[in-house]
Amino acid sequence: MFIGAFTAGKMKRIIVMKSFSGLGFGLLLVLNVGLISGCGSSGAPSPAGLGTGGHYADGRQQFLLGRGGNMDKAIIDLDAVTRSDPTYRDSLTLLGRAYYNKGNYEISRQILQRAVLVNKEDEIAWLTLGLAQLQVGEDEKGFETLQGAITLVSKVSRSGYRNFADWDSKGLVRTYIARSVTELRKGPEAKTSVIRNCETVLIRMDEEENYNRNLANFHRRNDYSP
Repeated sequence: MFIGAFTAGKMKRIIVMKSFSGLGFGLLLVLNVGLISGCGSSGAPSPAGLGTGGHYADGRQQFLLGRGGNMDKAIIDLDAVTRSDPTYRDSLTLLGRAYYNKGNYEISRQILQRAVLVNKEDEIAWLTLGLAQLQVGEDEKGFETLQGAITLVSKVSRSGYRNFADWDSKGLVRTYIARSVTELRKGPEAKTSVIRNCETVLIRMDEEENYNRNLANFHRRNDYSP
């Protein structure tokens, strides 16, 4: 397993070195874009009285539905959360991921820069930020960010991750982490493959979380005790 020489603290310094003088305005613009894009969405907005926790749960759920997830709805819900409290759990990370999945890479990059400032240990934010940097042509930064991000992911993606004792019991997440490491070592000429494999890590992690949540719910409904 590859253990990179990059740390979350170092990655944070890389991001901070860039001027953020316009980031506050940029984030407001991003959030407004989210509301605009949601107006034409086929998914109905969540009820106005849902509350921060409800909007967060609904927005996060879209990532656990695989290809059936509605990113327009996720943006609407997570936009509501970040307007109320931009530090609420990993709402900024999820909002950045939603924009990434919609192909709005520059907006995603701006939001994820905020996310890693809020929580420098957020491995998903770092991973998606690195992908967004590659997508907007910041290849050197993107590769450096992803090398550190994949190290963080490899450290935390084990039994007990997100309170799931049987996390990644089939090793699918670990498989794509290893593939991502292999491609990252090849350098910029493997950019396309790096993006594909790192995106798959995120997909596998969503699938694993969805599986474990459904299994836990099944056990609760049937009073199952291992």
